Amino acid sequence: MRLSQHFHGRRFLFLAFCAAPFLATGATAAGNYEFLAAPQTDLNRVFRLDKATGEVGACQYGLKEGSSIGVTLCYPPGEGAKAGTFSEYALVASRHTGEGGVFRVDLRSGMMSICFVLNESAVVCTPQAK
Repeated sequence: MRLSQHFHGRRFLFLAFCAAPFLATGATAAGNYEFLAAPQTDLNRVFRLDKATGEVGACQYGLKEGSSIGVTLCYPPGEGAKAGTFSEYALVASRHTGEGGVFRVDLRSGMMSICFVLNESAVVCTPQAK
């Protein structure tokens, strides 16, 4: 091995070592959200969950008068649905075809709450229980 090849190899390792924290940061930020459709069969609503904070929002398709495209209607997090204790959250749908809400579960503590859109204005969640 020539001396120049040796230094180029070490230089590559040094650059890779310096870049690793930045690459890892991007990888951990990816996939922070989970999406789940409401089980109600005549409702086109999808819930969004921040898997780290438990914050829940929702969006659905809506018709717009005079437009053939329509609009995306989104409901912000309201009471009980805002960011909470840092943990590991997931969404679970019941098998009840008439249910417009979803369960938010804390995978670390086993606590659950039910989240739904209240009065077509915001997503709310019941207090957590076990």
